[in-house]
Amino acid sequence: MAERVDCVVVGAGVVGLAIARRLAQAGREVIVLEASDGIGNGASSRNSEVIHAGIYYPPGSLKARVCVAGRHKLYRYCRERGVPHRRVGKLIVATHDDQTAQLASYKQQAEANGVADLRWVSLAEARAMEPEVTFAAAVHSPSSGIIDSHALMLALQGDAENAGAVCVFNSPVEGGRIGGDFITLDVGGGEPMSIDCGTVINAAGLTAPQLAARIDGVPARTVPTTHYAIGHYFALSGRPPFSHLVYPVARSDWLGVHVTVDLSGRVKFGPDFNWIDRIDYAFDYALEPAFYEAIRRYYPGLQDGALTPDYTGIRAKITGPGEPPADFVIHGAETHGIPGLINLFGIESPGLTSSMAIADHVAQLLSITQPDDIPAEPIAA
Repeated sequence: MAERVDCVVVGAGVVGLAIARRLAQAGREVIVLEASDGIGNGASSRNSEVIHAGIYYPPGSLKARVCVAGRHKLYRYCRERGVPHRRVGKLIVATHDDQTAQLASYKQQAEANGVADLRWVSLAEARAMEPEVTFAAAVHSPSSGIIDSHALMLALQGDAENAGAVCVFNSPVEGGRIGGDFITLDVGGGEPMSIDCGTVINAAGLTAPQLAARIDGVPARTVPTTHYAIGHYFALSGRPPFSHLVYPVARSDWLGVHVTVDLSGRVKFGPDFNWIDRIDYAFDYALEPAFYEAIRRYYPGLQDGALTPDYTGIRAKITGPGEPPADFVIHGAETHGIPGLINLFGIESPGLTSSMAIADHVAQLLSITQPDDIPAEPIAA
């Protein structure tokens, strides 16, 4: 006979941990099942650790709403829990005059998303902020920041466990089925077992669509096709010349090579991305010349030999090459007809920034009315 539990969250990345915390603090019995041996071993540990303001996402999209609401919650949570972070700000730069209109559209879109603090900066002010950057125009985002993502996940895990949640590692969910008033999950690992769950949150990140497809009874039409895009990061050696995030204007077919600065002052360039057909974090060293060329468009002082291959990250995408970027997809019973099942698909960037607001959204779908202890603006429909 299968063990019966109230709520299972599949995946101990930043989003899964934020959801587990939210549900446990609302009084739910929560078990987090994680296939690896610890928290955040997938996409959550392979990102730029940027706190995004909410600039680039279509107004009214779920991605825009949870990014803006999540940013407010995240900054407050970090202050109250002592999670290392810093509002370093971001310069978005046009390297040519013909890109200025794109900068203006970013500012207009950000304002439509509720991000009211973007401002044009004069060339003199921008040069004072980042003397090494060459540009034709620039917009400053003071709300953008950086964070210690592992410290954040440890804090979320600690809150969840203090509220009674249990994290179980090396426990891959291999499949399941819908039956009666519960969802049965088949869990592998050292001690395989089946669990009957009142609620299942599929926050498995890169493998969430595959997991949903392995649960008998989930309509195939509600499970998107999986696409993987790998991003590369190169570290800059020597004395860091940047104190802000620097994002060049992106093209529709090119995410761009950004400047990110971590809490120690270390500078990384990335991610750009390439499409791959499977999860493989291998570093493609042949990309180095293209990175030098892209970076020198706005940082001409980059010296030969200054870049060091650092790491890669993979984004969980639900649209492929040549298709427009997808919104976050969070399916409840209103979509697939299965009470108690929440599937999260395509939660890529800005997933870290949005994590606590995503948890609120999941709580709303489960009709949990108890407020979070880190209030934020409501996520409008």
